Formats: sequence, C-alpha cells, structure tokens
Amino acid sequence: MKFNYYLLPIVAGLLSACASTTPPSKPENMCEIVQEKPDWGKALEQSREKWGAPPQVILSIIYQESSFKHDAQPPMSYFLGIIPVGRKSSAYGYPQAKDEVWGDYKKQTQNTSADRDDFADAVDFIGWYMSKTQQVNGVSKWDAYSQYLNYHEGWTGYAQQTYENKAWLKNVAQRVKERAERYGAQYAQCR
Repeated sequence: MKFNYYLLPIVAGLLSACASTTPPSKPENMCEIVQEKPDWGKALEQSREKWGAPPQVILSIIYQESSFKHDAQPPMSYFLGIIPVGRKSSAYGYPQAKDEVWGDYKKQTQNTSADRDDFADAVDFIGWYMSKTQQVNGVSKWDAYSQYLNYHEGWTGYAQQTYENKAWLKNVAQRVKERAERYGAQYAQCR
C-alpha cells in the first residue's frame, strides 16, 4: 500500500481542528489553559484591548456556561418522556448565547460571520456583553458577580432585580466571582 502524501495536510488540519475544540485538560488553572491553548490566550487579550473586559472574568463565565464545550446546548425536552420536542432555550456554544442576543451582537459589531462554537467569537461576544452591561446598568467589568447576574438575567432582568428570589443563581454568581478571582491571581503570575 502506497502512502498518499497529499492527504497529510488534510489529516493534520482535521486533527488540529479537533484539538482546538476540546475542553482544556486543566480547566481550574488559567495559566494551564492559555499554555495549552495559546489561541485562547490571544483571543482573551484581544477582548481586553477591544472591550476592556478582564480575561479572567470572561473565562470564568465561559467555564460556568459551557464547561469549555464548543457545542454545549441545553438538554432536549421530551413529550411523554420519549418524543423529542426541542430544547428549552436556543442557547448554544461556548457562551451559551441565545439566538436573539447573538443576533444583536452580530448586527451591532458587524461581525456577521461570528459563530458561538468559535472560542474567539465567544470571547468577543462576552466582552461586548460586559461592555454593554457597564453602559446599561453601570456594572464594572471587574465585578464578576454582577456581570454574571446581568449575563444570566439580561439587562432588564438585572435592573428589575429578578435574581433576588433566586438563591441558587446568587450562589452560581458567587462561584463565578470566586473562580474569576482565582483565575486573575493565576494569570498575574504567568502573563
């Protein structure tokens, strides 16, 4: 059997694409993440430059929303336990952004080719969302707790304090804040 050298670049490209979509092997350490995935580190820094969004807050939100799974989606709903009827939400990808807000982002940034399963696009989206959160609700981009509440409840929901009767959500926002603080301390050591 003769080896086809023309296929080598195609196989290498496919393997590279698979590697870039797999979650990081050590998701609790920001330095390990950006060492393993240098293109992620570059995307995080670009969002910092463009939107003023702290990389550790963005990364903590992505960790919470998708556990770094590029194709994450809400679970399927079933009628009578066996007939699939769709998902509870249109949330998708790294940022778990819903169709409507993702469409707003694409329109407002003119990034019409953006995909939720592309890490760089997801990071840019979250940077944009955090920047809008600061404009709309006066929340600092460094305030991971309140940024996450805005991200989960939307700008109007946050302004109406819809999170107040959701102890579980406040606990999640606290975990996002604590992870962002850990990531920030780690990132300061390896930047």
